[in-house]
Amino acid sequence: MTDAPDWLARLAAQAARTSVPAGLRPPPRGGRAAAVLLLFGEGPLGPDVLLIQRSALGRRHAGQPAFPGGGVDPEDGGPVAAALREAEEETGLEPGGVRVLCTMPELYLSHSDNRVTPVLGWWHTPSAVHAASPAEVESVERVPVAELVDQDNRITLRHPRGGSGPAFRVRGMLVWGFTAMVLDAVLREGGLERPWDRDRVEEIPPDVLELAARG
Repeated sequence: MTDAPDWLARLAAQAARTSVPAGLRPPPRGGRAAAVLLLFGEGPLGPDVLLIQRSALGRRHAGQPAFPGGGVDPEDGGPVAAALREAEEETGLEPGGVRVLCTMPELYLSHSDNRVTPVLGWWHTPSAVHAASPAEVESVERVPVAELVDQDNRITLRHPRGGSGPAFRVRGMLVWGFTAMVLDAVLREGGLERPWDRDRVEEIPPDVLELAARG
């Protein structure tokens, strides 16, 4: 059955209208087109989302949890094809098992000069996934939504240079930055978020900062 469950259809309808925070609004011109795949499925522990842990030796976003994705190549023809292609290259998933539900508003990452389009999909026919590109990806995880919304797994992460944002501790990963902001918005706008202590603030670990600076 390729039809998305009701909860995901409602989430997609809302996610397509999600407002873009001021700090992530694209400039009038410039920036490289990129796309990421927010892929939701139904796993043994209920609804889940596909995340990757990038290799600490990778050339981009070293050591960081992320959605599968990357730059939009000319032959892709747009963000949807790019997100599916990158996900296949990074995790080995079969694109035929994915139904794309919507694209979210474009987000701008100033540090990498990327204009990123999140592509939300329903994994109606899951395939086996793994770190298909070891030079770029260390591991692949299907993270249950129940773990993401668990208040024990949610924190606010503060950068030593100022500024803070949402973060998740799940499956041995510290999910922060762009990926955490998108997850936070999708869970909130989709009505899946549960109450959590926003005053639980931690500093970004030095080793995480070091990897981020190198990547």
